[in-house]
Amino acid sequence: MKLSFKNIEPFLNSKQNKISRWFSYAGLGVGVLLLLCDLQMYININQLIKNKNTRKDGYDFISITKNITSKNMAKDNRFNMADIKEIQSQPFLDDAAPLIANQFRVKASAGNILPFSTDLFLESLNEKFIDTVPPEFTWKEGQLDVPIIFSSDFLEMYNVFAPSQDLPQLSEKSIASVPVILECYFNGGVQNFKARIIAVSDRINSILVPENFMLWANKSLANVTDVPASRVYLKTKDANNPELLSYLEQKDYRINKDKTKFGRIKQILQSVVTGLAGFGVLVILLAMILFSFYLQLMIARSKDNLQLLLTLGYSPGWLSRTVAKRWIPVYTIIITSVLVLTVFLQYCFQHFVLNNREEVSPLIDKSVWIVSAALLVLSIIINYRMVRRLLYKL
Repeated sequence: MKLSFKNIEPFLNSKQNKISRWFSYAGLGVGVLLLLCDLQMYININQLIKNKNTRKDGYDFISITKNITSKNMAKDNRFNMADIKEIQSQPFLDDAAPLIANQFRVKASAGNILPFSTDLFLESLNEKFIDTVPPEFTWKEGQLDVPIIFSSDFLEMYNVFAPSQDLPQLSEKSIASVPVILECYFNGGVQNFKARIIAVSDRINSILVPENFMLWANKSLANVTDVPASRVYLKTKDANNPELLSYLEQKDYRINKDKTKFGRIKQILQSVVTGLAGFGVLVILLAMILFSFYLQLMIARSKDNLQLLLTLGYSPGWLSRTVAKRWIPVYTIIITSVLVLTVFLQYCFQHFVLNNREEVSPLIDKSVWIVSAALLVLSIIINYRMVRRLLYKL
């Protein structure tokens, strides 16, 4: 006859202390739910901010300018090379680069496609500080085509006023098909370049051209080689570093507060979610401890019967495996139910709270499935080891 748990169940006093057993089940369910939901929410936060995040490879990129007041507005409030070298030498910064502007007049038009023309400013920046740099963002002397990286904020501004001027609104993809003519004025006349917008930047609020084009144009068209910068971009591991903020305040440099505010809000959200996940882990541990108390009481009250089974020839190993298997379906039901509830909550969050935003998937992330499976395996292993330890004490 094949032995099973039914053969030894009458010898186990498992019907008492039901309250502690059910409390441990409820605690395990609540803890797993907190952990899985917090993990998914952490992923949702990253998905929502990934397109607007200033971080790249673990760094923040922020721009600073000199604060202009009614007292210094008549002065040249740009950064010279000494200012830039001082900024680059700060220990809390990884790098800094100036934005170099054109020193000649530039006028842009879209030819016959868009009856629109305007005076324009151009800037150049070290490519390491730009979030989107296509391979074609290059220029060499004698080339009449100039690639441009356009600000997404400027594109949004254009789409706001375009309808009132009977101009078509443009998407990020369609703007690349619009030919732009750059009219660069200098003392001897005007030189035209054909420009094309090859990328849109969420980080840099400017109209960027390659650095070598800007250096050549300033020297050839404006006869200027040393150009102070109105803005400097900083590369740092933490835009909210107190030392950095204190230094900028001391030097009276103005920072884009929206960028640091966004980073601060992100950190707060992630800290809250991480804290709740930690609380979920704590609840799971407390549930396992409460269940261990239940096992201890059950085995203590069934001590004589279990010793009799051992005397009759039942091995401690077989008893441990058989008793532990009794709770495998319970753990499976609890964690599977919580996983199904997490799937439902994620769908409701994406559908009702976010109004089906494409940035967030209505499905839970694969890491949530992996964590739930790991919790099930871990629960079974811990349960088996607790039962085995208690039985071997007999």
